[in-house]
Amino acid sequence: MTKTAEPPFLVALNLTRRCNLKCAHCYLDAGVRRRGQLSELTTAEVEGILDQIAALSDETMVVLTGGEPMMRPDILRLAKKGTDLGLMVVLGTNGALLDDARIAALQQAGVKAAGISLDSLRPDYHDDFRGKPGAWAKTMAGIDACRRAGFMFQIHFSVTDDNADELDDMIAFARSAGAPVLNVFFLVCTGRGEAVSNISRDVYERVLRRVAEAARDEQELLVRARCAPHFKRMALELEPPLPVTLVDGYEAGGCLAGTRYCRVTPEGDVTPCPYMEVSVGSLREQPFAEIWRDAPLFEQLRAPHLEGRCGACEYQKVCGGCRARPLARFGNLMGEDFLCGYHPGGGAVVEPIGRTKGSIGWTEEAEARLRHVPSFVRRFVRQRAEAFAREQGATAVLAEHLDTLARRRFDKAGPPGGLVRPIMDRQPSIHTDET
Repeated sequence: MTKTAEPPFLVALNLTRRCNLKCAHCYLDAGVRRRGQLSELTTAEVEGILDQIAALSDETMVVLTGGEPMMRPDILRLAKKGTDLGLMVVLGTNGALLDDARIAALQQAGVKAAGISLDSLRPDYHDDFRGKPGAWAKTMAGIDACRRAGFMFQIHFSVTDDNADELDDMIAFARSAGAPVLNVFFLVCTGRGEAVSNISRDVYERVLRRVAEAARDEQELLVRARCAPHFKRMALELEPPLPVTLVDGYEAGGCLAGTRYCRVTPEGDVTPCPYMEVSVGSLREQPFAEIWRDAPLFEQLRAPHLEGRCGACEYQKVCGGCRARPLARFGNLMGEDFLCGYHPGGGAVVEPIGRTKGSIGWTEEAEARLRHVPSFVRRFVRQRAEAFAREQGATAVLAEHLDTLARRRFDKAGPPGGLVRPIMDRQPSIHTDET
């Protein structure tokens, strides 16, 4: 019997190890180079990979990242190739090379948005963390250029013990800057990040709880935790809780690695996520679809047998812990996530909401509306609408259901940019910051 697997929601393409910065936490250990390494994928090879991804589904988001992707001379050609295939193409960047002309060129090539790394509102801290004086000023100039061009961007904030107290200020800054999304990253110690003091368990719990509160309470900004599936447990523990259902815009379950997401290294190796450095196959030797469907490590992640506290936890299906952390520290993919401070209480396992199976129809009017939704987000919209219709006891999705979901997320004004914010909302953009 042929194995099947749903196409990935997101694929991160690490296009190069070249970078204009030398960040202390970079898992790729990227650095300044005049040219990419000879082993890096050629333009034709990357275009072939994009063809293969689109052949599986044109409802996939592709993140062009690095290193610093703007240092790759064919970046515009690759972006246009992905766009022409119907894929949603976004950029993962440190922002320091973005200016008016480059942003205009990216927009013309079809790039929909950029994830920009900003680790502090203190220039000296950001510069030190990013390994280059003046980096903060250039990144802020890049953000300003995005705003002038109306180019959607989200802020990526990597938390450590040294900048955790800036979270509220960063939320306020992201809101005032016009970013629709603030992604709060929690480092995994791989690559150069092995030398970075990670966040302590106490600070991690405190910051993550504050992220959950902000995600529930913020009206103008989507606040998300990345590389921290425990966010969902904390969201459910809040009073009142933050729903973490498909209807509310969340993918049920924990880590995306190997289940709905993977990354490709500059040399063409496929890994479950950037923080799991073990290759499950080379795209120079195997087709993307075959690796995605058959890789044994992916099969483990899709049907996990968790150990330790994770295996005994009531939230194992909603959260499941970060798989990269125990793999990096202990070599055990299924080990417990040591950064989590929760101790299982022995209760019933919490089931993810929003995965109800069974056929449900669509009215002609609702189908017509769905056809107008961009292909790269259509699957997500379809799943949310069907989950909502079931919740309402309906046997078919109505146009009214779509209207209600739009109002719920965006109030009376409707979604800005024609459904762009829900796209960004679903993006597991944990891996768009590679520098």
